[in-house]
Amino acid sequence: MSSDDPTARLHAVTASIAHAAALADRKPDSVTLIAISKTRTAAEIMPLLDAGHRVFGENRVQETQGKWPALREAYPEAAVHLVGQLQSNKAEDAVALFDAIHSVDRLSLVTALGRAIDKVGRRPACFLQVNIGDEDQKGGCAIAALPDLITAARDVGLPLAGLMAVPPVDTEAAPYFALLAKLARDHGLDGLSMGMSGDYEIAVMLGATHVRVGTALFGARA
Repeated sequence: MSSDDPTARLHAVTASIAHAAALADRKPDSVTLIAISKTRTAAEIMPLLDAGHRVFGENRVQETQGKWPALREAYPEAAVHLVGQLQSNKAEDAVALFDAIHSVDRLSLVTALGRAIDKVGRRPACFLQVNIGDEDQKGGCAIAALPDLITAARDVGLPLAGLMAVPPVDTEAAPYFALLAKLARDHGLDGLSMGMSGDYEIAVMLGATHVRVGTALFGARA
């Protein structure tokens, strides 16, 4: 199998996760690999589904609505996670569509999701996104605002899975991953959604429970 083969890439990433987990004295199955399929076609996604992979990540409600109903009909056990920013007015659509939402980052969205969960009757796992590098252009709540956001999420009954973050680009990711892990511990949260194609092994060694990998699985975008 060539490295251009999606199945080979999936095996390589899975093996890397297992190796990193072993170095951290963790079990490989304590890490969920989210294949980031945003902008990828159904034809690009199918080989990974055929190879047995079942957890995927999308950025937008509308793209997911157009692409995933047919894929889920063929693979009913496939799970789709929202990893992109979510507008409060799309909360109901997101609750209906996704199995997890990784980008809960403000009080208005917490409120909207709480209402949507009550109305739709589905309970997707929710990760609170932290702006771990204090970057103006990035989504996520400020570290100082996190305690209030956690309290609000618990008050409205969100199924709180943990924290998510994207470290600043072109910097060493490890300190940011370690900080996110400390914040999660301090607030009694188990889930850590962190690590992408360039740094997922470091993330696993520092406690990631969910890694979001696109390019390493699908290849570079055209």
